[in-house]
Amino acid sequence: MTLSKLVLTLVTLVFACTLGGCAVIAVADAAITVAATAVKVTAKTIGAVADAVIPDKNDERRAPD
Repeated sequence: MTLSKLVLTLVTLVFACTLGGCAVIAVADAAITVAATAVKVTAKTIGAVADAVIPDKNDERRAPD
C-alpha cells in the first residue's frame, strides 16, 4: 500500500468515525426530545385533572344580594 492510499484510508476512517458520532448524538437528542415532550404532556394532563377535581376558592358561587 502506498503512502497516499494509507493517508486517504486514514482520513476516510477518521471522517467515518466523526459521522458515526454525529448519528449517535442525533439519535440521543431525538430520544431526549421525545421523553421531554412526554413528560410535558403528562404534567399538563395531571394539572388539568387536578384543576378539575380540586375546587378553586375563587370559583365558589355566592348567593345573590
